[in-house]
Amino acid sequence: MNASKRTYVLDTNVLMHDPTSLFRFEEHDILLPMVVLEELDAAKKGTTEVARNVRQVSRFLNELIQSHGNGNLDGGIPLLRPHDLRLDLGGEPGRLHFQTTTDPAPVPVAAGLKNSADNQIIHAVLELRERLTSQPVVLVSKDINMRIKASLFGIPAEDYENDRALDDFNLLFTGLSELPAEFWQRHEQGLRSWSNHGRTYYEVELAPDENWQPQQFLYFGGDEALELRVAERDGSRVVLEMLDDYRQHSHAVWGISARNREQNFALNALMDPDVDFVTLLGTAGTGKTLLALAAGLAQTMDEQRYREIIMTRATVSVGEDIGFLPGTEEEKMTPWMGALTDNLEVLTNPQEGGSWGRQATNDLLASRIKIRALNFMRGRTFLNRYVIIDEAQNLTPKQMKTLLTRAGPGTKMVCLGNIAQIDTPYLTETTSGLTYAVDRFKGWAHSAHVTLRRGERSRLADFASAAL
Repeated sequence: MNASKRTYVLDTNVLMHDPTSLFRFEEHDILLPMVVLEELDAAKKGTTEVARNVRQVSRFLNELIQSHGNGNLDGGIPLLRPHDLRLDLGGEPGRLHFQTTTDPAPVPVAAGLKNSADNQIIHAVLELRERLTSQPVVLVSKDINMRIKASLFGIPAEDYENDRALDDFNLLFTGLSELPAEFWQRHEQGLRSWSNHGRTYYEVELAPDENWQPQQFLYFGGDEALELRVAERDGSRVVLEMLDDYRQHSHAVWGISARNREQNFALNALMDPDVDFVTLLGTAGTGKTLLALAAGLAQTMDEQRYREIIMTRATVSVGEDIGFLPGTEEEKMTPWMGALTDNLEVLTNPQEGGSWGRQATNDLLASRIKIRALNFMRGRTFLNRYVIIDEAQNLTPKQMKTLLTRAGPGTKMVCLGNIAQIDTPYLTETTSGLTYAVDRFKGWAHSAHVTLRRGERSRLADFASAAL
């Protein structure tokens, strides 16, 4: 017997969170207590993400039992993965066991525990540990209180972390990197430079410590004004392109100029038609929504590159919910889109025409900006649209995939978010859909990411963001 093999007892919330968790424990065994099956059965109805996950778990369990035949299940069912999840483990897969018998002795009465679902799961773990002495038994739960309760009974308990995009959020790709002062001396050998269509390019050979990604932004510290981005990477050689300078008022985007280096990087990515997917990450007041909206209006109204702007966001409340909202889909979404209306006030302030001119401008822009609910995105295809996904840190990886796969030909997707303001339960900095997207897209040549660091909203907002 494999001395390192374990048996994991899964809490219901693990399966609700990730239906494929059944197949994520490699060669180890899994036990599902009967109360977990009952909780899954009670949560299968509805159109929520949890209900869909529960139904998928039921389908997986049914397929596993059918593939095993109608024989005795006492020996467990091999956890043979579906085709899309199949991994080469190089050994025998783990087995799935169900709790079919139970010891009538209750969980120790000294703790004064009620016969709740959590306590029945703890009872199942204690019973299994008494019966199975050959390998460790570990409880896996997303519920912190459940893990605390298990620890009181000496049960090893772990969080389910297979869906984490990163081990540490500080390791997340920032999209930019500072170049050393001796950069040109280091790459003097084999350096090539040329101009094409008014743009300057440099070709250099990568040093061992220069693991740059496509569309990564590079800059020199101090007063050096040169800013570059990785336009192309081919093996050990990269082509660097000199960036446009959107700090100059003469080069403003819909009246908006970049106020710092990161905002200039963001506008370069947003205005580049060759970049199909842009993620902007930053704290409150760094200008994410304003930059994305200004670039969208410039390319929709002036350059006619996109037919319209579509804006959506996850409808997760910060405090108590205020109940159902009246009106059409767009009217229901309006209270959630305060960021859009606030930034339009900045972008639609004509110097001439007074209140009439301002109203006419607002009406014109409103006809080209559509507000859409996240709930109705499945099955849609956006053609030649500029799509802004606001508050993307509240999306799960599955929701992020659903949105990004809506993009048709000629569509640009822009994701904005602040990882420090996650309001969705069970989502963390390392499991957010925004973190997931940044990490998975960093090597794609048609995506760009910028982490905005400096607040530009007001001195009050800047101090509150830093001090609170």
